[in-house]
Amino acid sequence: MNICGCLIHVAPERADAAAAEMAAIDGVEIHARSEDGRFVVVVEDTQTRFASETLMAMHQIPSVISLTLTYHHFEDLGESPKGPVDHNPRQAGARTNEHL
Repeated sequence: MNICGCLIHVAPERADAAAAEMAAIDGVEIHARSEDGRFVVVVEDTQTRFASETLMAMHQIPSVISLTLTYHHFEDLGESPKGPVDHNPRQAGARTNEHL
């Protein structure tokens, strides 16, 4: 389970169109909206797309000014949406305890 809470700011004059595009995306829920174009949105993994891919796609919605990740929760419930992922601890940037 992968849940991302976001604050999305869009141009106020295009807020209705942006809301419709966001709501049409599987795994996206709009929880709040302000008059000045700010949205509180929750994005979850789906069977066909990771939440991170959805976040990147939402950056491409016309009139999106900014998308900020404000909350993230992940629990490994078994298989990922696209099948098992090989998490190699020797990948660049990975931290291991081999030095202990």
